[in-house]
Amino acid sequence: MTVTAPVPVAPATTRRLPYGALLTMMAMSFLLVSAEFLPNGVLTEIAAELSVTPGQAGQLVTVTALAGLVVAPTIGLMLPRLDRRTLLVWMAVLAAVSNLVVAFAPSLPLMLMARVLLGAALSGFWSMSITVAARIAGPERLGRAVMFTSAGTSLATVAGVPVGVMLSQLLDWRGVFGIAAIATAALAVALRTLLPTVPAENVARISVLFETLRRPGIGVGMAGHVLVIFGHALAYTYIRLALERVQVDGAGVDEGTIIVLLAVFGIGGFIGNLVIGARIDRTYRALAVVTPLVIGAAVMIIIFGAASLWTVGAFAFVWGFFFASWLLIVNTWVGHRMPDRLEAGGSLVVVGFQAAIMLAAGLGGMLVDALGIELAYAAGATMLLVGALLFGVSNRLAR
Repeated sequence: MTVTAPVPVAPATTRRLPYGALLTMMAMSFLLVSAEFLPNGVLTEIAAELSVTPGQAGQLVTVTALAGLVVAPTIGLMLPRLDRRTLLVWMAVLAAVSNLVVAFAPSLPLMLMARVLLGAALSGFWSMSITVAARIAGPERLGRAVMFTSAGTSLATVAGVPVGVMLSQLLDWRGVFGIAAIATAALAVALRTLLPTVPAENVARISVLFETLRRPGIGVGMAGHVLVIFGHALAYTYIRLALERVQVDGAGVDEGTIIVLLAVFGIGGFIGNLVIGARIDRTYRALAVVTPLVIGAAVMIIIFGAASLWTVGAFAFVWGFFFASWLLIVNTWVGHRMPDRLEAGGSLVVVGFQAAIMLAAGLGGMLVDALGIELAYAAGATMLLVGALLFGVSNRLAR
């Protein structure tokens, strides 16, 4: 078996981090994730204008995730020789076209087709981001580089959708998608200007993906990654139901308080990225085990500590602090554990993420309806515990 060399990088100690390139990657991550979930905030307006039900309009998010699930493991195979900087530029162009079509589309089917393009852009960006980060920062500071793209995602959860909703009050929802299209097109130019060339190496063919999973500890770790995302999504998809149980002086909290608690979760995530990202390259092994355990504990305390607003608020912050850093942790784990398989590792991470979210949303709904929110959250915490154990086993196998 022939193994190609890792992406060549300059020694980390010979130059400072190119913050312009990293901030551009962060902005791209922010816009992609904001666009992915923007329909959630303007769902009723979209449904009303297109004369469809909110459930039908909600498929704008579903098809995005489905397209991402298909594209993540195949994009390297489809574009085996294309420079990875150029690929990211084209992903930005796809996202811009998607947002532009949504801004003017007269019907739901046309919008759904446009959102498929966004799903492809999202997965293409995330699958290649580790490879590009390695070129930008060098292997010794890979985690710090990945921190910027993860911070863009966290910032989108805090501010992306709320800002989009506020803008929709001024411009209507089509105007917001138009702004997203213009901003993403501008970022395509910035990516082309600021990123270094990243030649395609050891392309993530399907055979390479399976061979990567057979390496000591990698398959077990990826299974742990899927369970961590599954356990989180099982709880977070229905966090609104959990927060509606919170009591203040014996009465349920109002909608404004729920919005504040959700913001606390997002703020925790953004801060967590910065704090964990500063030391991630030396702590990724331990964090891959500790993080799911902490999230599982926070999930259980939130669901069974609903009698105290302050307790729920504190652990919502803790949950956000650690979970929003999970992609940072697992991508750094990939970068250090398989430096010659960066594209394969990135693709596997994205596939696991998308598949876990889709499964959790469906199974979680059945659990909530059949057994109640408490048992659904307990199931999520159990999955997180098993995920942590699998990463512990993975670390031992690697040694």
